[in-house]
Amino acid sequence: MTAVEPHPLLQPVRDPSGGDAAAAWAAIVREEPRYPRVSVAANVRIPMSDGTVLRAYVFRPADASGRAVEGAFPTVLNLTPYNKLLIKGIDTILETPVLGRAIRAFSSAFDLTGTRFDGITELTRVVAGGAADLLSVNRHLVRSGYVQMIVDVRGTGSSSGTWDVLGRREQLDSLEVIEWARRRQWCNGRIGMAGISYSAINALQAAAKQPAGLDAVFAVEGSVDIVREIFATGGATSAFIPLWLAAVNGLKWAPAIGGIDPLAWLRDRARSPATNLLDLAKGFVAGGDPRIYDNEYYDTIDAVIEDIAAPTFLYGCWHDIFGGSAPDIYNRLPLERGYKQLLVGDGYHGNPGIGFGEPGFPPRLDVLERAWFDKWLRDVDNGIENYGPVTLRQQGGNWTAHGRFPAPQAQPRRLYLSAAASGTAPHAVADGSLTGLPSAESDVLTVRPSLRAVVSRDTTQVLAGVTAVLGGGFTYDNRFAEGGAVTFTTAPADADTVLSGPMNLHVRVVCHAPEAMWAVMVCDVSPSGRSIVLSNGALLASRRAVDDERSLFAQNGDYTRPYHPLTEAALLPVPVGRPIELDIDILTTEAVIASGHRLRVSVFATDTPRFIPILPDLVRTRLRRQDIDIDPDDPSYLVVPVLGEPGW
Repeated sequence: MTAVEPHPLLQPVRDPSGGDAAAAWAAIVREEPRYPRVSVAANVRIPMSDGTVLRAYVFRPADASGRAVEGAFPTVLNLTPYNKLLIKGIDTILETPVLGRAIRAFSSAFDLTGTRFDGITELTRVVAGGAADLLSVNRHLVRSGYVQMIVDVRGTGSSSGTWDVLGRREQLDSLEVIEWARRRQWCNGRIGMAGISYSAINALQAAAKQPAGLDAVFAVEGSVDIVREIFATGGATSAFIPLWLAAVNGLKWAPAIGGIDPLAWLRDRARSPATNLLDLAKGFVAGGDPRIYDNEYYDTIDAVIEDIAAPTFLYGCWHDIFGGSAPDIYNRLPLERGYKQLLVGDGYHGNPGIGFGEPGFPPRLDVLERAWFDKWLRDVDNGIENYGPVTLRQQGGNWTAHGRFPAPQAQPRRLYLSAAASGTAPHAVADGSLTGLPSAESDVLTVRPSLRAVVSRDTTQVLAGVTAVLGGGFTYDNRFAEGGAVTFTTAPADADTVLSGPMNLHVRVVCHAPEAMWAVMVCDVSPSGRSIVLSNGALLASRRAVDDERSLFAQNGDYTRPYHPLTEAALLPVPVGRPIELDIDILTTEAVIASGHRLRVSVFATDTPRFIPILPDLVRTRLRRQDIDIDPDDPSYLVVPVLGEPGW
């Protein structure tokens, strides 16, 4: 992983490293803090209005004896379902004098980039990038004059009640915790919310309610449309949801230690021993849970981003489980640039911030968090509002910083699917071409269900990066997976070309069963033939209805981002043996297709475990063949936002 000069096609150029201002932020984090130690209060009782009691760790600045110092400080709040005891355990390990320093040093120095094991480095560099301090306890922040709270959401960890997964009651809890904190003698009334994943979603939900005192948000890998991003993308579920629910339900049974009533705690756990897992099984196996479709349940979960008024810093990554949520949130925030910031890396849910702090890269996440809260919670004039405001790692390219995303100069254009062989994918089921003009010849290309996509970057994406350690097909070489796909590949690019924004595959297909799963990977193909997944999308044929009012269009009327309702009422019958047209939305991204490289669209009939139809839908597919119908009178094409002149 190297950083090079920003791509000249994206102007104006800003410094993605933050320049002298960022060097000053990093210096503050390196210097000895004002307070020598941290005071830890465990299982602090926070009563809710319905009688439920949440439990929290409260970390306060302390003197040399470990006693909390007097005074009121800004407070950073993190609400989590992952059991604060586990999170505190991470902190304990990192603070162990010898072991903690060794882990941090190893994370900074260990690098297998350029080897067949480069995927291991994708995970080992997380600590060095500052993410561990966000996930656990940012002790430098506390010792610099902040209070940090880590709170178990209801029904998890040491908190009483039943887990209400991101629901209305849990959202009300967040507001009540904020108000509770503001009334403590150690809080000056100014609150920031920070966290990764679930905690980031929780922070965005709270910010949308505009509670008094919530003055800043630092959200890492949050979500804005959870049903489309991960729960039922294109109508298909994923392996992540059951694995995640099982993990959180397991963690909530971890013994709660000290300061609680163990019988009451056990009684609450027994009321909901495996929250949502039975409903999930009903939905996956029998279609018996209405949440397999988009419905009002998700309306209560997804934050109303347009209502957020607090300055908000967003971090996401192109292959996050939540896909392009961070850019979507950024573009919907009704804040001036600078009051909102967007930082997007080329990684996975489980490795935020890899490489951060190295020359040419953004500052470490803990450095950015400190600068953000210093600005908005302590009124420090540190220039963080001038960073970015849009800082991106271009796939296949470099870090760049500019004013907007997608790049406003990127123009959507059609690349047509053709059955003419590109000569670049003999390993595929069929090797077609992507061209600037419609095919003059009719043809039918057939794809069948296959498990080859298990070995793909899509699997690493849905498993939060875990399989990156295996390298190869799980990270930067998609050729094995493409053995189960029909591929369409361009000619070599005449010049470096930037793709910036969402894509759409408009494709004419014939299904040979009452249902069909269509999955798409968009790839960068190097002159060596190696194919790297840049983005993906999927659609069940029965979910092909499009809501034009919520879709995005090119000037010529092509969909650039079709919005599929995914409701039960929007289901459409799938005619067997007759052509239908699909518009498959593909996750937003920014990538450089270097001169001599090619762009490829790979079309699959299955993409497990990233996209898994519920069992009734899978049965309806009958695992039959699926045809791509190349018709000159009704062409299929990829709508792709292009900046540059690749000659396609």
